[in-house]
Amino acid sequence: MKKWFTLLREAIRGSEESFTEGSINRVIFLLSVPMILEMVMESLFAVVDIFFVSKVSTEAVATVGLTESVITLVYSLAIGLSTAATATIARRTGEGNLGQARHAVGQVIFISLAISSVTAVAGYWLAGDILRMMGADQKVIETGTDFARIQFLSSPVVVLLYSLSGALRGAGAAATAMRSLMIANGFNMLLGPVLIFGLGPFPELGVTGAALATAAGRTIGVGYQLFSLTKGRKALGLLWEDLKPNPETISAIVKIATGGTVQFLIGSASWIFLTRILSEFGSDVVAGYTIAIRVIMFTLLPAWGLANAAATLVGQNLGAEKPERAEASVWKCASFNLIFLGVLAVVMFIGAESIIGLFSSQPKVVETGKLALRVLCLGYGFYAYGMVVIQSLNGAGDTKTPTVLNLIAFWTVQIPTAYVLAVILDFGPVGVFAAVPIAESVLAMLGIWRFRLGGWKVVKV
Repeated sequence: MKKWFTLLREAIRGSEESFTEGSINRVIFLLSVPMILEMVMESLFAVVDIFFVSKVSTEAVATVGLTESVITLVYSLAIGLSTAATATIARRTGEGNLGQARHAVGQVIFISLAISSVTAVAGYWLAGDILRMMGADQKVIETGTDFARIQFLSSPVVVLLYSLSGALRGAGAAATAMRSLMIANGFNMLLGPVLIFGLGPFPELGVTGAALATAAGRTIGVGYQLFSLTKGRKALGLLWEDLKPNPETISAIVKIATGGTVQFLIGSASWIFLTRILSEFGSDVVAGYTIAIRVIMFTLLPAWGLANAAATLVGQNLGAEKPERAEASVWKCASFNLIFLGVLAVVMFIGAESIIGLFSSQPKVVETGKLALRVLCLGYGFYAYGMVVIQSLNGAGDTKTPTVLNLIAFWTVQIPTAYVLAVILDFGPVGVFAAVPIAESVLAMLGIWRFRLGGWKVVKV
């Protein structure tokens, strides 16, 4: 037991950053623990914001929902750049080429600022029009325009928070990425109620205060990341000249990032289509499904931490010219994921009604959510392997293959299957629920097949 506590403390402290030697089980643990905690921290932003804003007004909640649906584009860019940063910097770290790793971080920062600045300026000037386009009524527009403007203006720190976390993970500094999210969330939770409700000497800003608190928290988190990459990290020691644009490096990073961005958009679009199909069966069905999906996404966070660990291990070991170790690491991560999600699936299947009941007391909502949760968790075994192999391909720099596989699984399998089962064959909502594990099983099997072919071992990054 003492050995495990020592290892846990080491994982959180993040003292080790090169994972091309030693026990694979040990390095998976050291990487996955901070990555799991980082994923939890990322999810807290949305939970904290909606918790406080829901105390203000219905219009405030509508403002957050409508703005976030448009900001998805910014998040997709951020996730794409994060994927590219992890793949590129892990490869250079594995090669032992810290100068090139440092230069890649500089180029990631340059790209992040260049792209997000355009979004920030356009979003600021068009904030009211965007809310109107999304169907907001005049009261919501009056209440939420300043909120939307601040959210768009903070695009650079949103993108940097994600992309620099990816860079730190690639460099093996997952614990530093975790701490940056903890700091950002801490300030958001502290400033949120103060600025929203006007506590102490601060004015009551309502939903605008929520935007300011979130922007401030993320800015402080990015500040910590930049400090860690300059003054706090002798291994990389980011310099001003690393920010000077290098067309060749930028092109390589953007190529990888494009695949990561498109993957996210493909997945997001498929969920929108599923929700649209379910809307035909009433708001109670949509509510039950929404609760079930939120539960599923939250319980999958540890699994995503393992998948991200696999991506870093693949990148570093390919850089160290150890493809066999990279492959062994992936199968180990997938096995651990299968054990974790298998146990979780049993717990969720048995306790589905109680879990959904924590979020709603409406009988029809609980009944729908229970059914959705039980059907969705049947696919956990496929999720376990699918997310690991897909992230591993991304970690190797091959974002094209996962993009194609996502397109096949979600748009040519999941959406048509949901429509046919739910509407044409008249299975109702359960047809939509069943389409999810069906599509995920297809994605997992295709991913395993492509991974076993081994083409990812020779991808140049």
